[in-house]
Amino acid sequence: MHHTPADPPPSQLQRALDACSSAAAPLSLAVSALLFLQWPLRDGIGAWSTQANDLAQWLFALYVAVAVRHAGRRGAHLVARPDLAEACGSGPLARLRRIGAPLCVLPWALFVVLSPAAQIADSVASLELFPDTFNPGYFMVKLALLLLGLLIALQAALDLARALRRN
Repeated sequence: MHHTPADPPPSQLQRALDACSSAAAPLSLAVSALLFLQWPLRDGIGAWSTQANDLAQWLFALYVAVAVRHAGRRGAHLVARPDLAEACGSGPLARLRRIGAPLCVLPWALFVVLSPAAQIADSVASLELFPDTFNPGYFMVKLALLLLGLLIALQAALDLARALRRN
């Protein structure tokens, strides 16, 4: 989201989250290339197609973890819509909408971080393999879930702080 003259410039954390989104953007190209390469690897070379698929899976998981926060920030994903507060003017309903949106998202994002934390830690500690192929890297898919929750929680906290300062 671009700030208007009435809004303060983005915080250092907001800039870092947005930079994370920019850094993750090329992952979509890597995923596409790896998924495309599965067929020539399997049919032409006869090897490495499952490795390409498994690598594409964990890169896709990382990409989605970052992209969901980015899309929500831009209003391009299913999100609690604090921008609807603008249609309510400046009264208590507008304040409630601005504060309520991040308050709806934040607990669920924290749940996504905290609930599977022990399972994710076990997965990372054991460097869990993909269950179907026994290729390394499945723990990265689980780490991506943690990243998803963390990024969304941070964004919700920033949105809540911005809404509280504004009111």
